[in-house]
Amino acid sequence: MSTKERIKKDVVIIGAGMAGLTAALYAGRMNLSVLVLESAIVGGQIANATGIENYPGMPNVSGKELIEAVLSQAENFGAVIDEFDVIQKVSLKENPKLIETESYIYEAETIIIASGMERRKLPLPEEAKYAGKGVHYCELCDGHLYQDKVIAVMGGGNAAVDAANFLTKYAKKLYLIHRSNLRADEVSIEKLRENPKAEILLQTEIKSLKGNAKLESVEILDKNLDETKELAVDGIFVNIGVSPNTALFKDEIELASDGRIIAGEDCRTAIEGVFAAGDVRQKEVRQLTTAAADGTTAAILAEKYITSKKRGNFLW
Repeated sequence: MSTKERIKKDVVIIGAGMAGLTAALYAGRMNLSVLVLESAIVGGQIANATGIENYPGMPNVSGKELIEAVLSQAENFGAVIDEFDVIQKVSLKENPKLIETESYIYEAETIIIASGMERRKLPLPEEAKYAGKGVHYCELCDGHLYQDKVIAVMGGGNAAVDAANFLTKYAKKLYLIHRSNLRADEVSIEKLRENPKAEILLQTEIKSLKGNAKLESVEILDKNLDETKELAVDGIFVNIGVSPNTALFKDEIELASDGRIIAGEDCRTAIEGVFAAGDVRQKEVRQLTTAAADGTTAAILAEKYITSKKRGNFLW
């Protein structure tokens, strides 16, 4: 039997992105005891966005500023944010639900899964050899390791271009490499184009990684010229799409074919007392505003569930 300390909470929220933090804000405001567990960086995919222009009421705000504002609101209403305490096991069908981390076992009346997405791995056989030794997926975590170094960023969407703009603060030279044309917002693209440190290589594929103990260069193919050459780099940050963070729940809850959690617009899953919110939920539209809406919905309905359960008249 585990000797870890057991802690009771009304609501445990898994994930501290926009959906999770909004849920924490609302749940805390309703006087529920709230814990948010985050195994990585608070803020999720948008934490390093340099210019968000489509969040209502904020014509231009950085991801860091927006997340810090929501985080502060959630904490002001009593939510506790526990960063980097990795979840080892969940038991969603128990009553109360159980979440075991490296440090504690939490007993929760309700769980809101807002675990978001993670970046797809670089699809090259050498990826494992250089993972953490030149190949990275989190510029906020690892960018500082490349002060005055040559950095490459792989990808063509907003995440990739935002990462490239962020990493120019460290790099002496930065390459943005993409196999097609950029899909990011023009504002972010123009900012990168104007940076003298940056060079954008389009219609270019990374074919292999090279180096001894660590990454030293990448072999790239210029598809327009059908020419291959070697590009010296100290590190590469990969932004080629995302996949849902649902591996922890695959034996506990029903997942869609794309790995996301099946839940309705009310964020209720098939398991009583368990909600899914944000990008991890199967839905058609995924934006910051819809993530915040999911967090709001999940928290309000979680409170109603807890209250009705205490009265003995709850329905799911």
